[in-house]
Amino acid sequence: MLRKLLVALAAAVIASPALAQGTVKIAVIGPMAYVQGENHWMGAELARDDINNAGGISVGGKKLKVELIRADSNEIQSVSDATNAMERVITRDKADYVVGGFRSEAVIAMQEVAMDYKKLFLGCGAADAKLGQNVEANYDRYKYWFRVTPTKSPDLGRTLFAVLGSIAGQIRADLKKDTPKVAILAEKVLWTQAIVTALQTNLPKMKMEVVGLWQPSPTATDVTAELSAIERAGADIVFTAVSGPVGIVLGRQMGERKMKAIAFGINVEAQKDGFWEATAGKGNYVSTLDTYGMVEVTPTMIPFVKEFEARFHKSPTYNAATYDAIMLLKDAIEQAGTTNADKLVPVLEGFKDHIGTSGTLTWDKLHDPVWAVGKTSGIAVQWQDGKKVPFWPPQVKGMQPFKLP
Repeated sequence: MLRKLLVALAAAVIASPALAQGTVKIAVIGPMAYVQGENHWMGAELARDDINNAGGISVGGKKLKVELIRADSNEIQSVSDATNAMERVITRDKADYVVGGFRSEAVIAMQEVAMDYKKLFLGCGAADAKLGQNVEANYDRYKYWFRVTPTKSPDLGRTLFAVLGSIAGQIRADLKKDTPKVAILAEKVLWTQAIVTALQTNLPKMKMEVVGLWQPSPTATDVTAELSAIERAGADIVFTAVSGPVGIVLGRQMGERKMKAIAFGINVEAQKDGFWEATAGKGNYVSTLDTYGMVEVTPTMIPFVKEFEARFHKSPTYNAATYDAIMLLKDAIEQAGTTNADKLVPVLEGFKDHIGTSGTLTWDKLHDPVWAVGKTSGIAVQWQDGKKVPFWPPQVKGMQPFKLP
């Protein structure tokens, strides 16, 4: 009871006087020593500068400038570090809103802290479905949480199955294998659990054979044993669900072994430009779901990618959708005419087909993006001779052919 009373008192004291101070303070929280946090910050910087250079956020007859607070959650290594970082940006740094987050286990814990203080927290990295399920189970407490990217794990699975079906069709046509064999290689972490279960259940229904499940650490530096076993199993496809540095190791070692199997799934490291160099040029044919590319998923995607590359000399990963999160906050504040979180919640809920740089967003009652191909499904890309080539969904302008090894 004492803890709840102290939190309630603190929340009342630190309720942001944004209108009085002339700024909106947005905390950008993520693993800043890693590519995911780096992209959280870079996407947010672009949003801040685009808004401030245009005069700021219009509310109550005033123009509010965006001020960013950089918060290193260290969440890949430590959940407690992440919750401490969230507590600090709210109580010490007086953040009005929070965007970011990556590792589901940590974001679930950070969500609790943000909800204690009734702070809007727009997620830009974690996929576990529990984050949205909390909203449905206890709306009054969790209504301040909204997921911007990615879609929740089961919906990521829907995208993965769609692309996987396309790749399997190419294997059947080109290699004359009626039942492609699939090895599942997934980090042993929370966000992959629903995906792995769905794969094991549904791949046989799609005329594909699951030959095994291998679960390395997100930070593993060697997957030789796993790849040896996968080769012995005769896999045609190595389905990946990896978000940590192991994604680089996987790409490099598959190339070194000259494996005939094709890697496809989620490999967050393969989304970044440095993947090719990090694998010493061995990551050919590695493919992954992605968010950004020089393709017309939305009218603003290509201009955003160009702006991002011009400023940071690299392409954005999906975590750079902090840009969209901050623009969503701007639009909600201007529409509501206030910075009050309780009044912003119904405005955010009411957004329909909100066009961002990463997709076209409508939220469901769990405050999760409504899944739709070409809107929130993301894209799929493949590394081909040093270039990251987008190949799915085929109806989006700019897609190119997928290649087997």
